[in-house]
Amino acid sequence: MAAAQAKKTLGILALAGVQPYKEKRGEEYMGQPQVDHFTTILDAWRTQLRIEVERTVDHMKDEASNFPDPVDRAAQEEEFSIELRTRDRERRLIKKIEKTLVKIESEDFGFCDSCGIEIGIRRLEARPTADLCIDCKTLAEIKEKQNIG
Repeated sequence: MAAAQAKKTLGILALAGVQPYKEKRGEEYMGQPQVDHFTTILDAWRTQLRIEVERTVDHMKDEASNFPDPVDRAAQEEEFSIELRTRDRERRLIKKIEKTLVKIESEDFGFCDSCGIEIGIRRLEARPTADLCIDCKTLAEIKEKQNIG
């Protein structure tokens, strides 16, 4: 699991063209260098997602055909359905990224919405839109499982 998470993190960082952030001794948490680092990551991520949305629209326009064979038509409709679900998730992620960029502007980024402590650089690099520290997120997931089960 840790290797998969590290691979995903490197993917987001690579997408933005940045290396993992190296904190300097005595550096202020969410000072300008860190804010710039995460703004770069979030902007690159949002741009990539928007490109994917445009690609999907173009693909669906180009590939839309009225196949006489019902199996071919069904396969295409299923492909489009999967693509649309994926893009819908990405659209919601774009909104979350934009909400996070607003938090950066208002200097609320990097702190847990529940308890107010620092979320941490590594967690934010793994999940730049995180708004809960790991402890509060763990508690929220436990409560969610209890409510469902």
